[in-house]
Parts: sequence; C-alpha cells; structure tokens
Amino acid sequence: MDYTPLTKASKLTEVKTTIFTTVGNLARKHKAIDLSQGFPNFQADSKLKSLVSEAINIGYNQYAPMQGYYGLREVISDKIETLHNREYNPESEITVTVGATQAIFTAITAFVNKGDEVIVIKPAYDCYEPAIILNGGIPVFVQLNAPDYKIDWNIFRSKISDKTKMVIINTPHNPSGTMLTKWDMEQLENILKPTNIILLSDEVYEHIIFDGQVHESASRFTDLANRSFVCASFGKTFHVTGWKMGYCAAPAELMAEFRKVHQFAVFCVDHPVQRALAIYLKNPSHYLDLNNFYQQKRDFFLEGIKSSKFKFKPSKGTYFQLLDYTHISNEEDEAIGKRLITKNRIASIPISSFNVDNRNDHMLRFCFAKKQKTLEKAVEILCKL
Repeated sequence: MDYTPLTKASKLTEVKTTIFTTVGNLARKHKAIDLSQGFPNFQADSKLKSLVSEAINIGYNQYAPMQGYYGLREVISDKIETLHNREYNPESEITVTVGATQAIFTAITAFVNKGDEVIVIKPAYDCYEPAIILNGGIPVFVQLNAPDYKIDWNIFRSKISDKTKMVIINTPHNPSGTMLTKWDMEQLENILKPTNIILLSDEVYEHIIFDGQVHESASRFTDLANRSFVCASFGKTFHVTGWKMGYCAAPAELMAEFRKVHQFAVFCVDHPVQRALAIYLKNPSHYLDLNNFYQQKRDFFLEGIKSSKFKFKPSKGTYFQLLDYTHISNEEDEAIGKRLITKNRIASIPISSFNVDNRNDHMLRFCFAKKQKTLEKAVEILCKL
C-alpha cells in the first residue's frame, strides 16, 4: 500500500522526534551522565510508595470517578486556598489528570477552534504548539531574549488581536528557570481584563522555587483566576514523573467544558495513586520542604562549576539551570550538545529547540534533580571543558 497520500494529510507534518528522545537515545548509546531530561534519578518517599501499595491491596483497582477521587480534589482545594487564598469547589472546579500535559492538551482542545490564535511565550516547553495546531489553532509567539528571559509586556500586548482565544504562560519557567513576579502577573491581568481571552497557566514547578521567592500563581489574581486553567503536576513535585499524575483547577463554567473532553480522552486517572496522594498531601511539609531540598542541589551544582568557563544566572525555580557556553565554543548549541555527549559523556538540552526558528542563544539546559554522586561527576566534567 502506498502511504504517501495518507502521511501528506498528517495534522502534524512539521513535528519530528522530540529533542528529549534524540538526546536521551544518544546519551544511553554513549553511556553519558544524563542531565538532559527533567526527571530525578533518586527514589520517591517510601511513605508515598507504601500508601500506593496499601491502596492497591485494599482494592482501589477499578475506575476512579471521572473528575478524580473526591478526597484528593478536596485536599487540592484546601492546598490552593491555603497557599493562594483562592477557593476552588472540589466538586465542580478541580479535575485530576494524567499529568499536567494531559491537562494542557485538554484545555486547548476544549476551547481552541480553527483559526483561533494562541499566544505562546518562547522559549516554551514543546507540548503547547502541537496541541494548538492539532485543533486548527495558530500559535503566535512572544520570543524572550537571553540571558534574562523577561517578558516585554508592550510586545506581548502587540500580539493580541481579535482572533486571540488563549494565552499560555509557564511559571516557574522551563527551560529558563525564571519566574513571573507579582508585577508581571499584574501586567498580564491588566492586559487581559478587557478581553474574553482564556489563560492557560502551566505551574508544574510551583513547589520548586529558590531564595525565598514566592510563586505567583494565576489563582492569586481575581481576574486572572476567573479566566484561567491552572495546571499542576504531582509527578514533578513528588519525584514520580512516571506516574503521570496531575490536576487542573478552573472556574466551574470553564471546567465543565474541560471535562467534556477529559471524559472521552482518558475518562479517569490511576485510582490507587489518587487514594495515596489524598493522604500524603495532608502533610504540607511533603511539598513545602521541596524548595530547600532542590536549592541545596542547585547551589551545589553552581558552586561546583564556578571555576568552569560557563556563565550563568542562578535558576529562580524549576530543577533546571541554563549555562552559557560562549567562552567555550562558537558552535551551534545542538552541535556542542552532541559533542559533549559523544566525547565528554555528559548530556544536556540545547535551548534552540525551545526558541522561535531554533534561534541559538548559546545556552544549554542542565537538570540538577539528580543524586549527589551524579552531580559530582557532572561538575568534574564541566570544569574540564
């Protein structure tokens, strides 16, 4: 059979194998220290794992409610109200999802139609644009500049048109490690206030912030909260990315549309894990202590490479650190990234993969959510470059 006519009809003709898969495969082939992909190489809390086992043994092995186990939605609601002073009704305004990626895809699918424009802040995580395109939408980019990666709100304002259906933000921000401040969120709120634009706020690193800063969730700002889908990830928070467990919070009217898509995409999410999380989240230290845990890793990594040729600004949030390699090489970031894997046995992600037209910022992204020994080996390699 000739598949050419079928593949030409693909909705994602421009999408290729992700940079994460490409780098990951190369790192495994060359047995490189992998600081590329965003997942820990250490174990989750044994208490959480035992709670999942208990839930399985008790018998919570059949479908959970479509919206998610109510006990988990209730504790999520309490957490958001305590941290951000916004009350979400657990019955009608919170849905448990297959990670934040499914929440993001579902929100886009529920509202973006053919010809609708969606503003995307670049560099951006790679799941946003395919979801927009699959639904007939048009990504409209606001490109941030190295090394600060701050939003110019005048440029942002200029991108809004009568076709703008949605805006996507990500704070703390992957890949830059920056965070939107209260002032930034107020600018966004003022710009969107006279519109009916939906805000999709990707807050998966909400509990990984450093130096005493505060996470400015969209749920903290009344007008933003009234138009927002706030997406979060238990996988990122509790070192269990493979569990693919997240949630989405939004006003009831928006969430009703979200659930129309959710129920036919996945219907429900892993039941025993939800039961375990409902218990585990009742101890706030399990997520509030995460800042210090990861700041120690960030500080160790940066202290270790102070004598290297890399330039950097300490990450403000997430478990990623950008390193500027201009004092080492003039190569394109993909080229030096490949060379570091094949010759130096250390893997990172080139930032051009996240930029408009693959613009080269001479930056590589390193993940420091790793064991101490892994970071020690990585520091040793980087200081020799």
